[in-house]
Amino acid sequence: MHLEFIKGYGILFCYFFVCASSALVLRRLVTVPDELFRKILHMILLGSIFGWVYGFKTWWVSAIGTIAFILMVFPILAFAERIPGYSKLLIERKKGEIKKSLVVAFGMFAILICLCWGWLGEKYLILASVLAWGLGDAAAALVGKRFGRHFVRGRLVEGCKSLEGTFAMFVVSFISVAVVLIAHGAVKWYACIPIAAATSAVCAVVELYTKNGMDTITCPLAAAAILISLVHLWGG
Repeated sequence: MHLEFIKGYGILFCYFFVCASSALVLRRLVTVPDELFRKILHMILLGSIFGWVYGFKTWWVSAIGTIAFILMVFPILAFAERIPGYSKLLIERKKGEIKKSLVVAFGMFAILICLCWGWLGEKYLILASVLAWGLGDAAAALVGKRFGRHFVRGRLVEGCKSLEGTFAMFVVSFISVAVVLIAHGAVKWYACIPIAAATSAVCAVVELYTKNGMDTITCPLAAAAILISLVHLWGG
């Protein structure tokens, strides 16, 4: 257990160190739009799910690793917030956003690892759920900012979200889920399309109506609920 934890944790530590350092160097050397840089950080976080899934052999060791990561990084970020320019460098929209995102994202990883890998024994469901949210959310933000023309407003919608962004999330989530299902061979090929469509539609709607940045947890869990139900309905 100890060796597995050290090895897996070492892989994740190196991954984050290399990716985060590269992103910060890039921001220093090249003019990167704020929203694009936020999504680069988002993609670094998203990519770590492959380490949590494949860097460990045991589900509970991986789950413990995600919690240990929170406990290690949270105080570091809390200290870093005192450094002038920290919020501007990491494009925080409000103070403490990075810390909150850390806890929510890795808490969500832990839940999915326990549910999909620990309970069901199906790692690919973790990847499909996280990618449906992560890649779709990135597409929604970038497309919505650049091409958004038709906006959704209402008491249940936070801020101003565009239909173009929501559609982009649907398309990218659909492709992500379909690729994972096909690559894994989880269900018959003809079942992948409706399962991916239902999952991406739910993700897009949940993201549209989720407030306070909590789509980090609501979208992946909603995706997991749909995937688990439909995959097992089709005999996966």
